[in-house]
Amino acid sequence: MKNKFAYSKADLDTFDQIMNEYGWIVYEDALDVDFVDEINNSLDAAYEIRRQIQIKNGIGENMKGTLHHLVERELFTFKFLERKYCADQIRHFLNGNYILNSLGAVINTKDGSPYVQNIHRDIRSYTGDYKVMIQLMIILDDFTLDNGATFLLSGSHKQENKPDDEYFFKNAERAIAKKGSIVVFDANVWHATGKNNTDKPRRALTMAFTRPFFKQQLDYPRAIGYEFGKGLNENLRQVLGYNSRTPENLDEYYQPVEKRMYQPGQG
Repeated sequence: MKNKFAYSKADLDTFDQIMNEYGWIVYEDALDVDFVDEINNSLDAAYEIRRQIQIKNGIGENMKGTLHHLVERELFTFKFLERKYCADQIRHFLNGNYILNSLGAVINTKDGSPYVQNIHRDIRSYTGDYKVMIQLMIILDDFTLDNGATFLLSGSHKQENKPDDEYFFKNAERAIAKKGSIVVFDANVWHATGKNNTDKPRRALTMAFTRPFFKQQLDYPRAIGYEFGKGLNENLRQVLGYNSRTPENLDEYYQPVEKRMYQPGQG
């Protein structure tokens, strides 16, 4: 089943048109299969680490199959960001420099009912025409109706109030997409993960990019290390948030421009 929102390529005018009207678009064949398999092969171990913490902290019940903050030196993170998938679209949508707000994953299984199956949007405050956040969903297994392809309510990025369940599931469309595709959507779009009725996992990366002044869900520069960041190229330093940090003390605050933690051009 071909998704009517799917493109192999789309110029920025087409991107604007589709995003303005519907709020989401699919780019097919964005990632090569070998890289997708590399990502998939890393998820089980990463999930076990996070799952133990979820259970220890008493939030395991509705977190099953969810992995948050996969920004680690040993993972695929840097390779993914260096390839600049949809970078032109992100920069265009956010009107300039941007940073990674969050990078996680969902392993949707038949016995799971995580919170992402609830109707939600990924930005807490409705921002209307002022674009602050854009989402990328990296398709790691074919998304089908049977295995829980995500519901997206087209046009709901223009709607502040949450739709009721009956209206949403009657009118939402499904992100039918092949492995290696990228679904790009406005963070204001109301959506929900579908129920997986198959015996195989349905996996995806979930990413949010924001204008640099928007607070990250996790302090990635501090988590990865300030010293480690000095060895990264300028693109990775920008996207990971090294150019838009908050000073901790007066000594960090009172610095010449080139050494400031919040650099020029960050909005």
